[in-house]
Amino acid sequence: MAEQKRDYYEVLGVDKNADDAAIKKAYRQLAKKYHPDMNPGDQEAEKKFKEASEAYAVLSDPDKRRQYDQFGHAAFEGGAGGGGFGGFDFNSADMGDIFGDIFGDLFGGGRSRRANNGPMQGANIRAQIRVTFEEAVFGCDKEIELTLKDECEKCHGTGAKPGTSPITCSKCGGKGQVVYTQQSLFGMVQNVRTCPECNGTGKVIKEKCSDCYGTGYISNKKKIAVTVPAGIDNGQSIRIRGKGEPGVNGGPRGDLLVEVLVSRHPIFQRQDTSIYSTAPISFVTAALGGTVRIKTVDGEVEYDVKAGTQTDTRVRLKGKGVPSLRNKNVRGDHYVTLVVQVPTDLSKDAKEALRAYDDVVNGISTSGKSGKGKKRFMDKVKEALDE
Repeated sequence: MAEQKRDYYEVLGVDKNADDAAIKKAYRQLAKKYHPDMNPGDQEAEKKFKEASEAYAVLSDPDKRRQYDQFGHAAFEGGAGGGGFGGFDFNSADMGDIFGDIFGDLFGGGRSRRANNGPMQGANIRAQIRVTFEEAVFGCDKEIELTLKDECEKCHGTGAKPGTSPITCSKCGGKGQVVYTQQSLFGMVQNVRTCPECNGTGKVIKEKCSDCYGTGYISNKKKIAVTVPAGIDNGQSIRIRGKGEPGVNGGPRGDLLVEVLVSRHPIFQRQDTSIYSTAPISFVTAALGGTVRIKTVDGEVEYDVKAGTQTDTRVRLKGKGVPSLRNKNVRGDHYVTLVVQVPTDLSKDAKEALRAYDDVVNGISTSGKSGKGKKRFMDKVKEALDE
Protein backbone atom coordinates (compact mmCIF):
# COMPACT_ATOMS: atom_id res chain seq x y z
CA MET A 1 0.00 0.00 0.00
CA ALA A 2 1.39 3.34 -1.02
CA GLU A 3 2.35 5.73 1.76
CA GLN A 4 -0.28 8.39 2.33
CA LYS A 5 0.87 11.85 1.34
CA ARG A 6 0.93 14.74 3.77
CA ASP A 7 -1.11 17.84 3.13
CA TYR A 8 0.88 20.22 0.93
CA TYR A 9 0.15 23.21 3.16
CA GLU A 10 1.32 21.21 6.16
CA VAL A 11 4.51 20.23 4.32
CA LEU A 12 5.41 23.87 3.69
CA GLY A 13 4.19 24.98 7.11
CA VAL A 14 1.83 27.66 5.78
CA ASP A 15 -1.86 28.45 6.21
CA LYS A 16 -4.34 27.49 3.47
CA ASN A 17 -4.97 31.18 2.90
CA ALA A 18 -1.26 32.00 2.53
CA ASP A 19 -0.37 34.25 -0.40
CA ASP A 20 2.19 33.45 -3.08
CA ALA A 21 4.99 35.34 -1.31
CA ALA A 22 4.51 33.37 1.92
CA ILE A 23 4.49 30.07 0.03
CA LYS A 24 7.62 30.95 -1.88
CA LYS A 25 9.44 32.07 1.26
CA ALA A 26 8.51 28.90 3.13
CA TYR A 27 9.68 26.69 0.29
CA ARG A 28 13.01 28.47 -0.14
CA GLN A 29 13.80 27.93 3.53
CA LEU A 30 12.96 24.22 3.34
CA ALA A 31 14.78 23.72 0.04
CA LYS A 32 17.98 25.23 1.41
CA LYS A 33 17.71 23.25 4.63
CA TYR A 34 17.11 19.83 3.05
CA HIS A 35 18.92 20.14 -0.30
CA PRO A 36 20.90 16.94 -1.05
CA ASP A 37 24.09 18.89 -1.64
CA MET A 38 23.83 20.28 1.86
CA ASN A 39 23.02 16.87 3.35
CA PRO A 40 25.08 14.29 1.42
CA GLY A 41 23.96 10.73 2.07
CA ASP A 42 21.00 11.79 4.24
CA GLN A 43 18.03 9.95 2.73
CA GLU A 44 15.58 11.50 5.17
CA ALA A 45 16.67 15.03 4.15
CA GLU A 46 16.39 14.08 0.48
CA LYS A 47 12.87 12.77 1.09
CA LYS A 48 11.81 16.00 2.79
CA PHE A 49 13.39 18.02 0.00
CA LYS A 50 11.42 16.15 -2.66
CA GLU A 51 8.25 16.40 -0.59
CA ALA A 52 8.63 20.18 -0.21
CA SER A 53 9.43 20.58 -3.92
CA GLU A 54 6.33 18.65 -4.93
CA ALA A 55 4.16 20.72 -2.60
CA TYR A 56 5.57 23.95 -3.96
CA ALA A 57 5.15 22.86 -7.59
CA VAL A 58 1.42 22.53 -6.94
CA LEU A 59 0.76 25.47 -4.61
CA SER A 60 2.82 27.96 -6.65
CA ASP A 61 0.69 27.28 -9.76
CA PRO A 62 -2.74 28.98 -9.53
CA ASP A 63 -4.51 26.28 -11.60
CA LYS A 64 -2.90 23.35 -9.78
CA ARG A 65 -3.57 24.97 -6.41
CA ARG A 66 -7.22 25.48 -7.29
CA GLN A 67 -7.54 21.81 -8.28
CA TYR A 68 -5.73 20.70 -5.12
CA ASP A 69 -7.94 22.84 -2.89
CA GLN A 70 -11.01 21.23 -4.52
CA PHE A 71 -9.98 17.58 -4.90
CA GLY A 72 -6.85 17.19 -2.77
CA HIS A 73 -4.16 14.71 -3.91
CA ALA A 74 -6.74 12.91 -6.06
CA ALA A 75 -6.53 15.76 -8.56
CA PHE A 76 -3.06 14.54 -9.65
CA GLU A 77 -3.24 10.80 -9.14
CA GLY A 78 -3.17 10.23 -12.87
CA GLY A 79 0.31 11.66 -13.27
CA ALA A 80 1.86 11.95 -9.87
CA GLY A 81 3.42 8.48 -10.09
CA GLY A 82 2.81 7.57 -6.45
CA GLY A 83 4.73 10.42 -4.88
CA GLY A 84 7.38 11.08 -7.53
CA PHE A 85 7.83 14.21 -9.58
CA GLY A 86 5.96 13.09 -12.71
CA GLY A 87 3.23 15.40 -13.88
CA PHE A 88 4.75 18.54 -12.34
CA ASP A 89 6.65 21.19 -14.24
CA PHE A 90 9.81 21.97 -12.28
CA ASN A 91 11.21 24.07 -15.11
CA SER A 92 8.68 26.88 -14.75
CA ALA A 93 10.07 30.40 -14.51
CA ASP A 94 9.27 30.61 -10.82
CA MET A 95 10.97 27.32 -9.97
CA GLY A 96 14.00 28.22 -12.07
CA ASP A 97 14.33 31.50 -10.22
CA ILE A 98 14.22 29.80 -6.84
CA PHE A 99 16.67 27.03 -7.72
CA GLY A 100 18.99 29.54 -9.31
CA ASP A 101 19.15 31.32 -5.96
CA ILE A 102 19.58 28.07 -4.06
CA PHE A 103 22.36 26.74 -6.29
CA GLY A 104 24.01 30.14 -6.16
CA ASP A 105 24.10 29.96 -2.37
CA LEU A 106 25.39 26.41 -2.43
CA PHE A 107 28.12 26.86 -5.02
CA GLY A 108 29.30 30.31 -3.97
CA GLY A 109 28.47 32.08 -7.20
CA GLY A 110 24.80 32.69 -7.51
CA ARG A 111 22.61 34.83 -9.63
CA SER A 112 24.38 38.12 -9.84
CA ARG A 113 22.34 41.25 -10.15
CA ARG A 114 22.08 42.98 -13.44
CA ALA A 115 25.27 44.82 -14.29
CA ASN A 116 25.27 48.51 -13.54
CA ASN A 117 27.17 50.33 -16.28
CA GLY A 118 26.26 53.72 -14.84
CA PRO A 119 28.51 55.96 -12.72
CA MET A 120 29.92 54.25 -9.62
CA GLN A 121 31.87 55.74 -6.73
CA GLY A 122 35.50 54.66 -6.42
CA ALA A 123 36.82 52.47 -3.63
CA ASN A 124 37.96 53.90 -0.30
CA ILE A 125 41.66 54.00 0.61
CA ARG A 126 43.02 53.39 4.12
CA ALA A 127 46.11 54.92 5.69
CA GLN A 128 47.59 55.46 9.17
CA ILE A 129 49.21 58.33 11.04
CA ARG A 130 50.84 58.43 14.47
CA VAL A 131 50.32 61.26 16.94
CA THR A 132 51.47 61.98 20.47
CA PHE A 133 49.18 61.79 23.49
CA GLU A 134 48.98 65.59 23.68
CA GLU A 135 48.28 65.91 19.93
CA ALA A 136 45.34 63.54 20.31
CA VAL A 137 44.02 65.58 23.24
CA PHE A 138 44.29 69.03 21.68
CA GLY A 139 44.23 68.19 17.97
CA CYS A 140 46.85 68.97 15.33
CA ASP A 141 47.57 69.17 11.62
CA LYS A 142 49.50 66.38 9.91
CA GLU A 143 50.58 65.56 6.37
CA ILE A 144 50.79 62.14 4.78
CA GLU A 145 52.17 61.04 1.41
CA LEU A 146 50.16 58.59 -0.67
CA THR A 147 50.21 57.16 -4.15
CA LEU A 148 46.88 58.07 -5.77
CA LYS A 149 45.45 57.32 -9.18
CA ASP A 150 44.50 60.17 -11.49
CA GLU A 151 42.74 60.05 -14.84
CA CYS A 152 45.20 59.57 -17.68
CA GLU A 153 45.51 62.88 -19.54
CA LYS A 154 46.43 61.18 -22.80
CA CYS A 155 43.36 58.94 -23.14
CA HIS A 156 41.10 60.85 -20.72
CA GLY A 157 40.44 57.71 -18.72
CA THR A 158 39.24 55.48 -21.57
CA GLY A 159 42.38 53.32 -21.54
CA ALA A 160 42.33 53.26 -25.34
CA LYS A 161 45.00 54.63 -27.64
CA PRO A 162 44.20 58.20 -28.74
CA GLY A 163 42.13 58.10 -31.92
CA THR A 164 40.59 54.74 -30.99
CA SER A 165 37.77 53.73 -28.70
CA PRO A 166 36.90 50.65 -26.66
CA ILE A 167 34.73 48.20 -28.60
CA THR A 168 31.70 46.24 -27.48
CA CYS A 169 32.60 42.98 -25.77
CA SER A 170 31.82 40.07 -28.10
CA LYS A 171 31.40 37.58 -25.25
CA CYS A 172 28.58 39.41 -23.45
CA GLY A 173 27.39 41.68 -26.27
CA GLY A 174 28.05 44.76 -24.16
CA LYS A 175 25.80 43.68 -21.30
CA GLY A 176 28.64 43.03 -18.90
CA GLN A 177 27.09 39.70 -17.96
CA VAL A 178 27.04 36.18 -19.29
CA VAL A 179 24.45 33.47 -18.69
CA TYR A 180 25.61 30.03 -17.57
CA THR A 181 23.28 27.04 -17.89
CA GLN A 182 23.59 24.38 -15.18
CA GLN A 183 21.99 20.97 -14.98
CA SER A 184 20.15 20.33 -11.70
CA LEU A 185 17.82 17.68 -10.33
CA PHE A 186 14.93 19.65 -11.74
CA GLY A 187 16.19 20.52 -15.17
CA MET A 188 18.37 23.30 -16.53
CA VAL A 189 19.01 26.29 -14.27
CA GLN A 190 20.39 29.56 -15.60
CA ASN A 191 22.86 31.67 -13.62
CA VAL A 192 23.92 35.19 -14.55
CA ARG A 193 27.50 36.22 -13.76
CA THR A 194 29.92 39.03 -14.52
CA CYS A 195 31.56 38.69 -17.91
CA PRO A 196 35.18 37.51 -17.44
CA GLU A 197 36.25 39.08 -20.72
CA CYS A 198 35.34 42.70 -19.95
CA ASN A 199 34.95 42.42 -16.14
CA GLY A 200 31.41 43.71 -16.37
CA THR A 201 32.16 46.91 -18.30
CA GLY A 202 30.70 45.67 -21.57
CA LYS A 203 33.70 47.13 -23.42
CA VAL A 204 37.04 45.68 -24.52
CA ILE A 205 40.15 47.75 -25.34
CA LYS A 206 41.95 46.46 -28.42
CA GLU A 207 44.61 49.19 -28.72
CA LYS A 208 45.74 50.30 -25.27
CA CYS A 209 47.01 53.76 -24.32
CA SER A 210 50.81 53.80 -24.11
CA ASP A 211 50.85 56.00 -20.99
CA CYS A 212 48.44 54.12 -18.76
CA TYR A 213 48.65 50.71 -20.48
CA GLY A 214 44.88 50.48 -20.84
CA THR A 215 44.03 51.18 -17.20
CA GLY A 216 42.85 54.74 -17.82
CA TYR A 217 44.77 55.97 -14.76
CA ILE A 218 48.23 57.27 -13.86
CA SER A 219 49.62 56.81 -10.33
CA ASN A 220 51.24 59.83 -8.67
CA LYS A 221 52.59 60.53 -5.18
CA LYS A 222 50.67 63.26 -3.40
CA LYS A 223 50.81 64.95 -0.02
CA ILE A 224 47.48 65.04 1.79
CA ALA A 225 46.78 67.42 4.69
CA VAL A 226 45.05 65.71 7.63
CA THR A 227 43.36 67.70 10.38
CA VAL A 228 43.33 65.64 13.58
CA PRO A 229 40.40 66.78 15.74
CA ALA A 230 40.84 67.40 19.47
CA GLY A 231 39.77 64.41 21.54
CA ILE A 232 40.35 61.67 18.96
CA ASP A 233 41.19 58.30 20.47
CA ASN A 234 43.55 55.53 19.43
CA GLY A 235 42.17 53.46 16.53
CA GLN A 236 39.58 56.00 15.39
CA SER A 237 39.60 57.11 11.75
CA ILE A 238 39.32 60.44 9.98
CA ARG A 239 37.38 60.49 6.70
CA ILE A 240 38.68 62.78 3.96
CA ARG A 241 36.14 63.03 1.17
CA GLY A 242 37.18 62.53 -2.45
CA LYS A 243 40.74 61.35 -1.80
CA GLY A 244 40.18 57.66 -2.56
CA GLU A 245 40.21 55.64 -5.78
CA PRO A 246 38.78 57.24 -8.95
CA GLY A 247 35.15 56.49 -9.77
CA VAL A 248 33.94 54.29 -12.60
CA ASN A 249 32.08 55.61 -15.64
CA GLY A 250 32.27 59.19 -14.41
CA GLY A 251 31.42 58.38 -10.79
CA PRO A 252 32.93 60.33 -7.86
CA ARG A 253 36.16 59.36 -6.16
CA GLY A 254 36.09 57.28 -3.02
CA ASP A 255 37.22 58.55 0.38
CA LEU A 256 40.47 58.38 2.32
CA LEU A 257 40.12 56.81 5.77
CA VAL A 258 43.05 57.73 8.02
CA GLU A 259 43.40 55.63 11.17
CA VAL A 260 44.96 57.50 14.09
CA LEU A 261 47.53 55.68 16.24
CA VAL A 262 48.16 57.45 19.56
CA SER A 263 51.56 56.90 21.21
CA ARG A 264 51.66 55.87 24.87
CA HIS A 265 52.43 58.55 27.45
CA PRO A 266 54.94 57.90 30.26
CA ILE A 267 52.65 59.45 32.91
CA PHE A 268 49.09 59.74 31.63
CA GLN A 269 46.58 57.07 30.73
CA ARG A 270 43.25 57.67 29.05
CA GLN A 271 39.78 56.17 29.19
CA ASP A 272 37.17 57.93 27.04
CA THR A 273 37.47 61.61 28.06
CA SER A 274 39.10 60.93 31.43
CA ILE A 275 42.83 61.02 32.15
CA TYR A 276 44.47 59.04 34.96
CA SER A 277 47.89 59.46 36.58
CA THR A 278 49.73 59.10 39.90
CA ALA A 279 51.56 61.78 41.88
CA PRO A 280 54.06 61.24 44.72
CA ILE A 281 53.71 63.20 47.98
CA SER A 282 56.08 63.21 50.92
CA PHE A 283 55.35 61.51 54.22
CA VAL A 284 55.25 64.87 55.98
CA THR A 285 52.87 66.42 53.44
CA ALA A 286 50.55 63.44 53.79
CA ALA A 287 50.60 63.74 57.57
CA LEU A 288 50.50 67.51 57.98
CA GLY A 289 48.93 68.61 54.71
CA GLY A 290 50.36 71.05 52.23
CA THR A 291 50.48 72.17 48.61
CA VAL A 292 51.86 69.94 45.85
CA ARG A 293 52.34 70.49 42.13
CA ILE A 294 50.70 67.93 39.84
CA LYS A 295 51.45 67.45 36.13
CA THR A 296 48.50 67.67 33.70
CA VAL A 297 48.21 67.99 29.92
CA ASP A 298 47.77 71.74 30.53
CA GLY A 299 50.98 71.96 32.57
CA GLU A 300 51.55 71.82 36.32
CA VAL A 301 48.76 72.82 38.70
CA GLU A 302 48.80 73.30 42.48
CA TYR A 303 46.68 71.12 44.74
CA ASP A 304 46.14 71.42 48.49
CA VAL A 305 46.63 68.07 50.20
CA LYS A 306 44.61 67.59 53.36
CA ALA A 307 46.35 66.57 56.59
CA GLY A 308 46.18 62.82 57.19
CA THR A 309 45.89 61.89 53.52
CA GLN A 310 46.44 58.18 52.99
CA THR A 311 48.35 56.63 50.13
CA ASP A 312 46.29 55.71 47.03
CA THR A 313 43.85 58.55 47.72
CA ARG A 314 42.28 59.62 44.42
CA VAL A 315 41.55 63.29 43.73
CA ARG A 316 39.76 64.86 40.77
CA LEU A 317 40.99 67.80 38.74
CA LYS A 318 37.80 68.94 37.07
CA GLY A 319 38.00 69.91 33.39
CA LYS A 320 41.60 68.77 32.97
CA GLY A 321 40.75 65.71 30.89
CA VAL A 322 40.19 65.13 27.16
CA PRO A 323 37.88 67.32 25.05
CA SER A 324 34.74 65.75 23.61
CA LEU A 325 34.91 65.04 19.88
CA ARG A 326 31.46 66.61 19.48
CA ASN A 327 32.35 69.76 21.40
CA LYS A 328 35.99 70.58 22.12
CA ASN A 329 34.91 73.09 24.77
CA VAL A 330 33.52 70.26 26.90
CA ARG A 331 36.31 68.36 28.65
CA GLY A 332 36.52 65.36 30.91
CA ASP A 333 38.34 65.22 34.24
CA HIS A 334 41.83 64.23 35.37
CA TYR A 335 41.96 61.70 38.22
CA VAL A 336 45.18 61.65 40.23
CA THR A 337 46.15 58.91 42.69
CA LEU A 338 48.32 60.29 45.49
CA VAL A 339 51.10 57.93 46.54
CA VAL A 340 52.85 58.60 49.85
CA GLN A 341 56.61 58.27 49.52
CA VAL A 342 58.20 56.57 52.52
CA PRO A 343 61.73 57.96 53.08
CA THR A 344 64.48 55.41 52.52
CA ASP A 345 67.70 57.38 53.10
CA LEU A 346 67.35 59.19 56.44
CA SER A 347 69.98 61.16 58.31
CA LYS A 348 70.81 60.41 61.95
CA ASP A 349 68.77 63.40 63.13
CA ALA A 350 65.80 62.38 60.98
CA LYS A 351 65.85 58.87 62.40
CA GLU A 352 66.00 60.18 65.98
CA ALA A 353 63.16 62.59 65.26
CA LEU A 354 60.99 59.78 63.88
CA ARG A 355 61.71 57.59 66.89
CA ALA A 356 60.82 60.45 69.19
CA TYR A 357 57.63 61.00 67.20
CA ASP A 358 56.76 57.33 67.52
CA ASP A 359 57.31 57.55 71.29
CA VAL A 360 54.96 60.52 71.51
CA VAL A 361 52.29 58.78 69.47
CA ASN A 362 52.52 55.68 71.66
CA GLY A 363 52.57 57.72 74.91
CA ILE A 364 56.09 56.71 75.86
CA SER A 365 57.80 60.12 75.85
CA THR A 366 57.23 62.51 78.74
CA SER A 367 58.44 65.57 76.89
CA GLY A 368 56.19 67.97 75.02
CA LYS A 369 53.08 67.44 77.18
CA SER A 370 51.55 70.81 76.36
CA GLY A 371 49.99 71.50 72.97
CA LYS A 372 52.56 74.17 72.33
CA GLY A 373 55.33 71.72 73.06
CA LYS A 374 53.85 69.16 70.70
CA LYS A 375 53.72 71.72 67.96
CA ARG A 376 57.39 72.55 68.42
CA PHE A 377 58.17 68.83 68.42
CA MET A 378 56.34 68.22 65.11
CA ASP A 379 58.15 71.18 63.59
CA LYS A 380 61.42 69.52 64.50
CA VAL A 381 60.28 66.23 62.90
CA LYS A 382 59.33 68.07 59.72
CA GLU A 383 62.66 69.89 59.61
CA ALA A 384 64.57 66.66 60.14
CA LEU A 385 62.68 64.85 57.36
CA ASP A 386 63.04 67.75 54.98
CA GLU A 387 66.85 67.77 55.33
